[in-house]
Amino acid sequence: MIRKILIDARMYGLENAGIGRYLINLIDGLKALDREDNYLVLLRNKYFNELNFPSNWKKIEADFRHYTFQEQFKLPGIIDAEKPDLVHFPHLNIPIFWKGKYVLTVHDLTMQRQGINATALAVPFYVFKRIPFLFTAKLAVKYAMKIIVPSQSVKRDVVSYYPIDPVRVQVVYEGLTELSSKSKTENSKLLKYGLHKPYFVYIGNAYPHKNLEKAVEAVNLVNKDSQKEVLLAIGGRRDVFKQRLEGEVQKLGAEKFVKLLGYIPEEDLSLIYKYSSGFVYPSLSEGFGLQGLEAMAAGTLVLASDIPVFKEIYGDFAFYFDPKDASSKSGIYKKIFLE
Repeated sequence: MIRKILIDARMYGLENAGIGRYLINLIDGLKALDREDNYLVLLRNKYFNELNFPSNWKKIEADFRHYTFQEQFKLPGIIDAEKPDLVHFPHLNIPIFWKGKYVLTVHDLTMQRQGINATALAVPFYVFKRIPFLFTAKLAVKYAMKIIVPSQSVKRDVVSYYPIDPVRVQVVYEGLTELSSKSKTENSKLLKYGLHKPYFVYIGNAYPHKNLEKAVEAVNLVNKDSQKEVLLAIGGRRDVFKQRLEGEVQKLGAEKFVKLLGYIPEEDLSLIYKYSSGFVYPSLSEGFGLQGLEAMAAGTLVLASDIPVFKEIYGDFAFYFDPKDASSKSGIYKKIFLE
């Protein structure tokens, strides 16, 4: 029996961080594996025009953002017009007035557990947006046929936070696509970003739970004891959280040792990983940790917080540190390049 499956891919693309990468890998995998079922994919204007699909795929333009009134009121009509057998929502922002069959991916519960420090909004606007989010997320989890999570750690979190049967929650580990690189010259890439060896790297956003201030403190401690200047390179799109981090860097007097690189194109990313002394992942909580696997695939070491999800995903292939103790990180930094 040929099925008709619709994927809400409006957050497709690396500019949408982890969910964007998840959708890229999910769609690439399905294109390679399934030539029988029919797939419908909702896309924003940029990728609607850029992407090409096999004959059993159909693009549908849905050029409106997530967490908007348009999403709630326009999306049900677009979905119903296609009459899919199943819909896959890759995030908790489902249209609450749509009543069909769907599976849901829950990447983590960071937004449920984080407080006012995790937003750039003023308190009244934060409360105004948070209450609908929590309500929508609760309904999304309640009515999903199946819930996909990227790790056992997230499964434990979901079934403890929401009153649901654990049988409905399926762990599907995220896949890794090898990063491509068009350049074979080390120096040109490093100079492009103002880097020199030795440097450590972090790629991702700067939300409070990413705990980047401790990584900055740690690189400061290393440079107090080292004869050679050590850098911490932080890549990822600039937003209000990166601005806040920049203020912390200045407050700590670490401007000389911390490079805020902004968004790094995929063709540069593998070399930034490869020539680093290590990838630093100081998070207090995560759902999976794909960047650490990308760094390993590029041939670099991974220095990760000693939290359950990283132990689950990286096992014995990472160095672990206490994420609340800057000296714990700095000790690993020193061990890697001073010994």
